[in-house]
Order: sequence, then C-alpha cells, then structure tokens
Amino acid sequence: MRCNSRVFVFSCYTDFVLKNVTVTLPEELALWARRKAADENCSVSKLLCKLIENARSQGDLSKEMHLEWKRRKPLQIDAGERMTREEMHERR
Repeated sequence: MRCNSRVFVFSCYTDFVLKNVTVTLPEELALWARRKAADENCSVSKLLCKLIENARSQGDLSKEMHLEWKRRKPLQIDAGERMTREEMHERR
C-alpha cells in the first residue's frame, strides 16, 4: 500500500517532528554550552531545548500568576488599625 505525503505524515508519524534551527553564538557562550551539555550528558541541542522549554514554562507560569492576581479582589485594610513599631518588635 502506497501513501501520499500527507497521509504518510499523519499515518506514519505519531510524535511531533523536530525542526532544525541554526543558532549563532559568541565563542565564549558556545564553549559554555558545550561544557554544560557535557556535564549533563546531553547534546548542545538537547541543552538548548531544555533551556527554552524552561523559559517558556516560566513565562506561562508568570502569566498565570498575573492573571490570578488580577482576578483577586483587593484586600480591605484599615490603615488606622495598624500595629505600632513598638508592638511589632515587642519581645515576648
């Protein structure tokens, strides 16, 4: 049975397809990346993938936290009922 290219992509590949990307780095940064990848027993490509995924998830988490903060109602604080400095630092 023969499959054309579209059917082949959907029927023969079940995982996502990795894409090649060329990255140009300063020599010092490339050296650091090679050493870091060797320390983690992976390739520079896998290391960059991990770093980018972490940055993305941190960004997503940051957005979620910001949206949650915006959804919350402001606290009703009466400034007249604050503790004095002495009360705050009173030793028991």
